[in-house]
Order: sequence, then C-alpha cells, then structure tokens
Amino acid sequence: MKGIRLIQECIREYGIGTVQKYMNAIQDNAEKVVRDLLRKVHAQFSGLPLEAVDFMDDGSKLVLKININKEDGSATFDFTGTSRETYGNLNAPKAITFSAIIYVLRSLVNQDIPLNQGCLAPIKVILPEGTIISPSHGAATVGGNVETSQRVTDLVLRAFQGTCNNLTFGYGGQLVNGVAEPGFGYYETIAGGAGAGPHWAGQSGVHVHMTNTRITDPESLERRYPCILHEFSIRKNSGGEGLHRGGDGCIRDIEFRREVDVSVLSERRTIPPYGMCGGDAGQVGENIWVRHDEFGSREISLGGKNTCRMKKGDRIIIRSPGGGGYGKKAC
Repeated sequence: MKGIRLIQECIREYGIGTVQKYMNAIQDNAEKVVRDLLRKVHAQFSGLPLEAVDFMDDGSKLVLKININKEDGSATFDFTGTSRETYGNLNAPKAITFSAIIYVLRSLVNQDIPLNQGCLAPIKVILPEGTIISPSHGAATVGGNVETSQRVTDLVLRAFQGTCNNLTFGYGGQLVNGVAEPGFGYYETIAGGAGAGPHWAGQSGVHVHMTNTRITDPESLERRYPCILHEFSIRKNSGGEGLHRGGDGCIRDIEFRREVDVSVLSERRTIPPYGMCGGDAGQVGENIWVRHDEFGSREISLGGKNTCRMKKGDRIIIRSPGGGGYGKKAC
C-alpha cells in the first residue's frame, strides 16, 4: 500500500505523463546496460555459446545453452535437455527460472541500476513444457521455490563462469487417527558455505542467493520449544580447496524433549557444490537422525528430504554443505 501511495503522490505532483516517461527511461537504461554486458561476454568467449549442466540430488538434470547475438546484444537462454517434471515436489514454476536469470544478470552488471523488467528485455527464454522447470498444471512445486531455484541459479552462474537447508518440526494438527490435537510448529533455514571467486574466498555460514532469514536465538528456541540445541557451529574444512577457498557450512545438533514430527528439505547431499577454474568442490551435506531404542542409539541418514516421527531424546544433526573453491591451490 505504501508503494501505491507514493506513486499516486508522484502522479499528483508531476503528472502521469512525466511519471510514465521516467518509468520507461529506467527500463530502457536497464535494457541498454544488459545488452552492453552481453556484448562483452560474447567477445570474452569469442562468440562461442555458453553451456552448463548441473544435477539435483535425485538425478534430475538441468541443462542450459546461451547464444548471444553481438549485433543487438540479445541472448537466448535455452534449457532444452532438462529432465522431465518429477513425481515429488521439486518442480519449479516458470517464474523461478526468470527470477534466477534476472538475478544473475543484475549481479554481473557493474552499474548501479534498479532491478526492473528492462533487464529481461534482451532475453529470450526457451523452457520445454513438462520439465522440472516448466511443469504441468497441478505438479507439486513447494521444493522448487527453495531448492530447485538454487540449482537453476547455480546453473546460470556456471554458464557465465561465475545452496538451501530447511528444517521443520512440530506436533499436533490432523493426526493419523483422525483426531485433531492442538500443537506447535517450527521452521528454519540453515546457512551453508558460499563459493569462492576470482578475487575472494567464500564466506562461511551464510545464505546464498535467497532466503537471508534470521535464525532463532538458542535461548528463545529452547524456551519456546521442547528441544535442546547441543551444537551450532561452523563445519570446519567443509569448503572446497583452491587458490581461494570455499566457505564452510554449519553444524546444527538438536535434541527433542518430547515426541515430534520432523521434516527436512535440502539439496547438495549427494552431488557436491562445484568448484571453478580448478578449485575443489565443497563437501556434501548430511542429515542424521540419532535414534534411541531398546538396542541403544544409532545414527541413521535421512538423505536430503524426509519426514519422520522422533521420540523424546532423539536428535537431528544437520551438517550443511561447504562452498566450492576457485582456482588451483598454490604449491
């Protein structure tokens, strides 16, 4: 509502014609800047197409080929070859891919321009229907927003030569016996390691590309929910080696003081975050259920995505991935 009021005030003060003129100028300027960027990229790679391939942990393949027209500074982003939509919830609506493209383009532009539709004016996007990034109506998409979006962004950055962990737990609601019981719910996103670049090392314990949500203070977490936070630390040496080292992930170790339903939605548990220009990949993440039963305690891998009912005294240990390194390590 505030944005609407501010636009209305501008129109009252300057007139709708003037406001629209400036709006169009902002978009035209963004378009020009992106076209100039693409011409430079075309020259840098001697006019060759930019290509990248990446995979989700379930094996789904993401393919991108970028052809740049040096004459007008336009580009075609072709995702032909990407895997079919999945039975699970990792399908991503088309808007996810467009968001990833405009995000990367804006990141590559050095000029201080506002993010707007003009950045996409020179871009044609080919998204084959029925794929994981252009699914059919009714396909499950909840994981596409927080997981596949990260991989599509990685894919576009990789093409130009340039990750998310979700935990929920709670109890109550509609139970299996059909009786609704009051309960509680908790959700958090857990940081990982950022990839290194040509002139910098990756940061440790950060969100990359999206989320950037604050995590609950340990004192508040333990006071408000039936759990004990045993460890929250940097996962040492999980970043990839290289001339510039990838950032380290985090360790999150939580014990539950009552029976709870726990869900984890994460990626990079099978295929590691890639390194660039000779840098090593970061370590894959782990989600471990420390389960107590009549035979004692044992550690069970939950994989990247799972839901289970944990008993009092059980723990979940999340070790998030490290970022990829950049360049060959100096001797």
